[in-house]
Amino acid sequence: MAAILEAKGVKRTYTMGRVLVPALRGVSLRVEEGEFVAIFGPSGSGKSTLLHVLGGLDRPDEGDVFISGVGLSTLSDDKLAEVRLRKIGFVFQFFNLLPRLTALRNVELPLTLADVPEKEAVERAKEVLKTVGLEERINHRPTELSGGEQQRVAIARALINEPKIVLADEPTGNLDTTTGWEIVHLMKRLNEEKGQTFVVVTHDQSAAETANRMIYLKDGVIQGVKKSSRGVRP
Repeated sequence: MAAILEAKGVKRTYTMGRVLVPALRGVSLRVEEGEFVAIFGPSGSGKSTLLHVLGGLDRPDEGDVFISGVGLSTLSDDKLAEVRLRKIGFVFQFFNLLPRLTALRNVELPLTLADVPEKEAVERAKEVLKTVGLEERINHRPTELSGGEQQRVAIARALINEPKIVLADEPTGNLDTTTGWEIVHLMKRLNEEKGQTFVVVTHDQSAAETANRMIYLKDGVIQGVKKSSRGVRP
């Protein structure tokens, strides 16, 4: 089976003053369609850098990333933006919602950018908000929502274009433990019921162990891969 997402020999180094800081030292991984994969590791291990490279938000210094077999290094900036819009959904720790827009409009925004007609965009946004349990909160702005509700809006926005894969960067990191587990439950349910592919970056081992496969990253190198049969705790 062809990988839906694949990284081959990815390296990324940053310059901090006169010092070169290697964030990724040659990372290779494959993600199959329908998988729920966690990238786990301590702060500074390169997790977020890897996720940004996998999602085309940053380009590697060496190596390449493939989405459905297409190498991102071969794409112009405009083509790469198109891939991000149509094939990848992003969920961030701090939600990244537009404060002046309602939940509905925040979710609808990617469809507007994709030139989907307004009526269709609204109906699709309502449906995906219902999927994440926010059908009663669609006209609320982010400041009127709890942290967990804001993250649900962010997940709905990530799903709205029916992406090949959703990349989540510390999606529970800005939430209390109970709310964080609710978000883990939600992503796991979407994975199991809808077959949505997820790659989730986390420093929380308990959350990581709910994934089908846990990739341990340290000092920019994959140290181990563990398959898990554990379900999300009740």
